[in-house]
Amino acid sequence: MDSTTLNNRTAWDKAYQQQLRAYDEMLAEAATGATLVPTERELLRNILAERPLVVHPQSGNGQDDIALVQAGARAVIGVDYSAAAVHAAQGRADDLGVVCRYLIATVPGLPLDDGCADLVYTGKGALIWMPDIDAWAAEMARLVRPGGHLFIHDGHPATELWTWDVDEPRVRPDRSYFGRSLVCDDYCFPANGAVMWQWTLGQIVTAVVSAGLEVRRLEEYSEPFWRMGGVDAAAFRGRLPNAFALLASRPSAS
Repeated sequence: MDSTTLNNRTAWDKAYQQQLRAYDEMLAEAATGATLVPTERELLRNILAERPLVVHPQSGNGQDDIALVQAGARAVIGVDYSAAAVHAAQGRADDLGVVCRYLIATVPGLPLDDGCADLVYTGKGALIWMPDIDAWAAEMARLVRPGGHLFIHDGHPATELWTWDVDEPRVRPDRSYFGRSLVCDDYCFPANGAVMWQWTLGQIVTAVVSAGLEVRRLEEYSEPFWRMGGVDAAAFRGRLPNAFALLASRPSAS
């Protein structure tokens, strides 16, 4: 593990340790399945109806995994490099009797077989932690079985540019859509000080296609997937992109 990834993992371990104070609250939220937002449910409805085995790289607190099982998934394998996140996620799944199991590992390099997943689900703040978007996409494609799917629901790459001013949308003067990396600050609490990587939507889509997957749907949304402290920034009020979803499939073997 390189030093930047190690520092990022340390920051997230600390953040997830702090979240343990809200374990019961997060358990109650997970039980409702509310973290799987309506746009995700719509795009995944037919796939989840087939009771897929789901692999969720960068699974974080695991709340989405519980929602996926409640929505139809046969089981979810969550993977994260934070031991604190993995242990808390496993505890919540066990407490709710949901079929999820968790592994500690980095992306790429997951200790899972090729083609093991009917659905690879990832997003909600995952891609900004990937220093190599092509290596990430290749790993996602490796996990998807022929005929299976990759689903991304994440913050729009432009979101990191917006200020949280409430009067009108503004662009942060210290950010660039075409920048390479940036340091996490109060705008992406709780992992303050960690290094994030900026990928354009074009780079993300090209990486997925280059990895051998076929894009089925690409949608952009004005509503962010997360508002820290419920902030009502002008940038979130319908004029600017704040989230996106991408559904891709691996061609069936001939």
